[in-house]
Amino acid sequence: MEITIFGTGYVGLVTGTCFAEAGNHVVGVDIDPSRIERLSQGESVIFEPGLSEMLQRNLKAGRLEFTTDPQRGIDHASVVFICVGTPPNEDGSSNLSAVFSVAETIGRLMTKQTIIVDKSTVPVGTGDRVAAIIRDELRKREESIPFAVISNPEFLKEGAAIDDFQRPDRIIVGSNDPWATEIMRELYSPFNRNHNRLMVMDLRSAEFTKYAANALLATKISFMNEMANIAERIGVNIENVRVGIGSDPRIGYSFIYPGCGYGGSCFPKDVSSLEKVAESVGYEAQLVRAVNRVNDRQKDQLFEKIFAHFDGDLGGKTIAVWGLAFKPNTDDMREAPSINLMTALWNAGATVQAYDPVAMKEAAHLFSGEIDSGQLVLMDDAEAALTGADALAVCTEWRTFKMPDFELLRTTLSNPVIFDGRNMLDPDRVEREGLIYYGIGIGANQFTRQPATA
Repeated sequence: MEITIFGTGYVGLVTGTCFAEAGNHVVGVDIDPSRIERLSQGESVIFEPGLSEMLQRNLKAGRLEFTTDPQRGIDHASVVFICVGTPPNEDGSSNLSAVFSVAETIGRLMTKQTIIVDKSTVPVGTGDRVAAIIRDELRKREESIPFAVISNPEFLKEGAAIDDFQRPDRIIVGSNDPWATEIMRELYSPFNRNHNRLMVMDLRSAEFTKYAANALLATKISFMNEMANIAERIGVNIENVRVGIGSDPRIGYSFIYPGCGYGGSCFPKDVSSLEKVAESVGYEAQLVRAVNRVNDRQKDQLFEKIFAHFDGDLGGKTIAVWGLAFKPNTDDMREAPSINLMTALWNAGATVQAYDPVAMKEAAHLFSGEIDSGQLVLMDDAEAALTGADALAVCTEWRTFKMPDFELLRTTLSNPVIFDGRNMLDPDRVEREGLIYYGIGIGANQFTRQPATA
């Protein structure tokens, strides 16, 4: 099929490249000329395992191209995806200006029957507004061109997005037009062969499904972090509790790992947006509101542990930070807990020496002022970050951090202490190696830890 993708950020680039990989001819449209130039040369603008190779392969095959010309994109396609950003407004609601701008452009330029697919995460009713905008633009032109608006929310995990797209758990299609639904079935058929994972529902239900899914996952994380904070205060090892409750198939092990809070472009934004949607219809979503509040508080946990360990005196201290991205296998630092930690450390007079396997460029972009002032030093590797440091804090559970050189840690750190924001290290092993360990829901030498056994 001929497909156009408006927006070449995370969702748009992965979506377009994967559709091209399946044999479709895809045009990506973006308003950023430098981004389009980089993509056209085969340079991925985001870090996602396997994406660069797939991008280059499909460019070479002629199945994928990029442009800043919306007319080229609309003339090309019978199916147009809207994959632009919906960042939060100051009040927590979603900023839909980019979505509506694309809708206006489509209505102004379309010349043939077109399916408009909203893949951006948007509040309920956005699809109806997109359709109204397109109808209004067609009316101005005195044109009557058939079109359909569909909701097709993305469920891509950063770090595993290509696999999620090509082997989806579900494909949600929100449509009120049977003819458009059948075209979507055909489009997704290469990714839906072994088992029928395509679920058709009405437009508004599809829009809400995305919000409900993210809010529930975020709720599990915040619930477990709340349990961890209680456990730490009553002498309970939260990791034993995690194993105990996760074995219940009604609960499962996914998203019940305690830590220093969630981040990224989805959970914080979508939970806030859902709260505002409820508020707009006169409903107080108390649980939804609490999820983000618990997470905001959780992001302070590592700093509070460091502050208490050093008796409130962090002036002149240097803290090594391992992991800057909000999760492994991505360079995305949006809403990352590392930002909260570093900001608090700087405000307390400390310096940070940080390392992340892929997010260093993003950190340099975000914190150029702190780098210039000497508050932040980006190091070449994890071991270098330890040199001259008083303590180590782990913010991201990169695999490369899971088996550290404990002797190097003990002999290099001025104070042999680790603050593990992801509970990725074995506390008993750390302490046997002569270091003090602080985890989430696991205090330093507060109680005897007996591992849970099946």
